[in-house]
Amino acid sequence: MGSAWMLVAGAGFALMGVFVKLAGHWFSSQELVFYRSLVGFAMLLGLLTLRHGVGGGRHFLGGHLWLQVRRGLVGFVALVAFFFAIARLPLSVAITLNYTSPLFLALLMPWWLGERPRASQYATVALGFLGVALLLRPWEGSLDQLAALVGLGSGLLAAFAYIHVRQLGKLAEPEWRTVFWFTVVSGAGAALLTGIHGWHPVNRDNLPMLLALGLAATVGQLAMTRAYRKGDTVVVAALAYSTVVFGSLLDVVIWRHVLPPLAWLGMAVTVGAGVWAIRLNNPRRTKESK
Repeated sequence: MGSAWMLVAGAGFALMGVFVKLAGHWFSSQELVFYRSLVGFAMLLGLLTLRHGVGGGRHFLGGHLWLQVRRGLVGFVALVAFFFAIARLPLSVAITLNYTSPLFLALLMPWWLGERPRASQYATVALGFLGVALLLRPWEGSLDQLAALVGLGSGLLAAFAYIHVRQLGKLAEPEWRTVFWFTVVSGAGAALLTGIHGWHPVNRDNLPMLLALGLAATVGQLAMTRAYRKGDTVVVAALAYSTVVFGSLLDVVIWRHVLPPLAWLGMAVTVGAGVWAIRLNNPRRTKESK
């Protein structure tokens, strides 16, 4: 049952993408990151206060604050890039590009562990980016190529954020503290960027979307955290691609957007390569699960 929480997270993140796309008519990407972080911060602060009490401030700081801030900064830039791509691309395409992070990890993780990537890891990455090429079809010019590159960059940055999370896990930092500081750093960074570029007014027409965006994102984050804590790492990471499935369905239902067959093939190849990369990134857990 623990791994199944990732399906809840997948639905939450797909709905987050819907509200980002809808609210993008009123707000910039950094504003949406701010409101997403603000709602998430309020929810987490309430939950953590109930858990540790009003006087439990030391629980929020921990012993590795600088590493938490670094993880938050990387995650913040990745989130802004992801929201930028969602606003300008079909939801399913933007989500698939963001979920290329396991492909980047297949190359980054061995170097982080002091090893050289194996031939299978190079093959996984090559297959995954063949899928990305089929999905984007740059020779047709039918998609915003800048947004596509930014979306792909969000996947690379998400891989770096995951490496920071792994480091924090080795230092016995609890998941809730990592999520908490991610919302704090993201909110502060988004407020700074928005202050430079200017704020747009919040009114009764767009406020419900901002609240729904923050709620869906926070539920997704909490469900994902629970899935990784209670479930099998490889299974949970593979089920994370349910976000792509949910996003594709919502694309069709809400925007009547149907990708051409070549793009669906590219999406399937990219997801398949991502699942393969996850297994390569977690060899010990893969063996234990057999």
